[in-house]
Amino acid sequence: MVLVDSSAWIHFLRPDGDVEVRQRVDAALRAGLACWCAPVRLELWNGAGGDREVRTLKEFERVLPDLAITAEVWDLAYQLARSSRRTGASVPATDLLIMACAHHHGADLIHGDAHLDHIVDTASGEERPVARGGERRRPRRP
Repeated sequence: MVLVDSSAWIHFLRPDGDVEVRQRVDAALRAGLACWCAPVRLELWNGAGGDREVRTLKEFERVLPDLAITAEVWDLAYQLARSSRRTGASVPATDLLIMACAHHHGADLIHGDAHLDHIVDTASGEERPVARGGERRRPRRP
């Protein structure tokens, strides 16, 4: 299972998006491993401007599995927020939820978001949450 962050979807959907990120998203889709969660959907719907984007998101809703944002995901997001804040950084709540969701569900995460890299750099524990630039590594608890 591969949770695709909105930053990676944006690269994938734009003709001039980052080639490596686009290839990782394409591979996850072709393998039937790509999924999303409510914060990713919200970010994408918030940016959908035209009919083509709306059609694409409706198709994604039809075919992509949705990872639930459970009470455990929220608890982990709080922990990740504290880890990030201890370094003086304030990370967007949606990024904290997305990272926590990937960890809770045992999903890899594809992204192109510096905030997610920061969470990786500041979280503590035995496994790195997600590798820089969206390399695939399992999330860890702080």
